[in-house]
Amino acid sequence: MKIQFTLICSLLIATSFLPYKMKVKVCAGKVERHEDFASNYVQSRMVDVYLPQGYTKNKKYAVLYMHDGQMLFDTTYTWNHQEWGVDETVNNLILKNKIKDCIVVGIWNVDGKRHAEYFPEKPFRSLTQVQQDSLYAQTRNGNNKLFGDTLQSNNYLKFIVQELKPFIDKKYSTKTDATNTCIAGSSMGGLISMYAICEYPDVFGAAACISTHWPGVMPQPNNPVPEAFYQYLQNNLPSAKNHKIYFDYGTETLDAMYKPLQARVDKIMKQKKYSSKNWITKEFVGADHSEKSWRSRLNIPLEFMLGK
Repeated sequence: MKIQFTLICSLLIATSFLPYKMKVKVCAGKVERHEDFASNYVQSRMVDVYLPQGYTKNKKYAVLYMHDGQMLFDTTYTWNHQEWGVDETVNNLILKNKIKDCIVVGIWNVDGKRHAEYFPEKPFRSLTQVQQDSLYAQTRNGNNKLFGDTLQSNNYLKFIVQELKPFIDKKYSTKTDATNTCIAGSSMGGLISMYAICEYPDVFGAAACISTHWPGVMPQPNNPVPEAFYQYLQNNLPSAKNHKIYFDYGTETLDAMYKPLQARVDKIMKQKKYSSKNWITKEFVGADHSEKSWRSRLNIPLEFMLGK
């Protein structure tokens, strides 16, 4: 199976050209932008909050946190001119009464640090020092380090849980409990969403891990990373009694790697007593690793996590 190296690099980076002052165009509702949101744990970044049509302080809303926030709403400022269409999908599902009233918090990634913030830290630390050094040595697009910095995913989750969520719950009319707090992302964003619900099961009641990048890094022989993820899940999956987890993958481009890796994860889910009531894994034949593909099926994880 051949996958173009340059394609893999671009898909794993998912950065932007920093249009901080541009107004976000949405089909309905509005996006409130919080520029340079400061943190004691990670580098400051942009945070976009989508409020659906008819948003009012007179009722409470569930909250969906999404990674790669610059890719969610508007193609005019995305690096590849694609977007998730989150506003269209969320607004449509709310109007059709298929999901709870909710707002969406889009957390932008930081150029050059996406891998360092999204790669689950505990599985990484479980590797030998030689293995860790080998992963840190990987490059993309020539001599650029894949990770760009030392691992920061524990701090990234602290930023979300200890700083961003309290701000969102104070400024907006939200339901603050785990049942009404979800997290989602794709590729590396799928990994950090998985990590979030495992590390903070009392905060997040559901996670959507879309086109999850189980290899963790660039393709390589004898990759130790997937086994580290499997062991972590074996030891840290939250209770199936009060959590929902969604996985999926396509069959083209980077997603073509994922089926056998996801199958191992599915076995663990079954061992941990997850069933169709609280866990879904879906294959999308012909779907590639892109926002266009994720947009086309976003309604499925949203209805699973937030369905009435």
